[in-house]
Amino acid sequence: MIKSIIAAVSDNGVIGNGNRMIWHLPADFRYFRNTTRGHYVIMGRKTFESLGGKPLKERTNLIVTRNPDYKPEGCIVFHSLAAALQRCEDDEQEEIFILGGADIYRQSMALADKLYITEVHGRFKGDASFPPVDRLIWREPRREDHEADEKNPYAYSFVVLERRMSE
Repeated sequence: MIKSIIAAVSDNGVIGNGNRMIWHLPADFRYFRNTTRGHYVIMGRKTFESLGGKPLKERTNLIVTRNPDYKPEGCIVFHSLAAALQRCEDDEQEEIFILGGADIYRQSMALADKLYITEVHGRFKGDASFPPVDRLIWREPRREDHEADEKNPYAYSFVVLERRMSE
């Protein structure tokens, strides 16, 4: 099973502020939807709530929370990232996506096989950051650079990183 992380990250590593995204990039929303559609997605409770508290359509939504009473409709709840990943493994998923937030990203970086990063070219203030990406561990087989336009106010790049095989 390929364990993939997907995130939009600013040039200074910020991913959000006050449990919200700082920027609005319709192209990134479309990329996110098209990349994760049909897959299992794992996210923390706060990320789920920041996305409107409703399951993402055309995906199996797995929520990680410490709250034993949390049971959002249409989602499967786990009390650890390990338990959610085990469910994906048990269900023989080919590729799963980890959607965040910051703590879930930190827990999953050492486990991930692939990163789908939208680099948002700008520096932002925020209270949530993406873990550092060590380019000695990750290789970049794909990058698409895009300029800002009338719908997307910041330049951005869709970048795919794959874990290097250990020598």
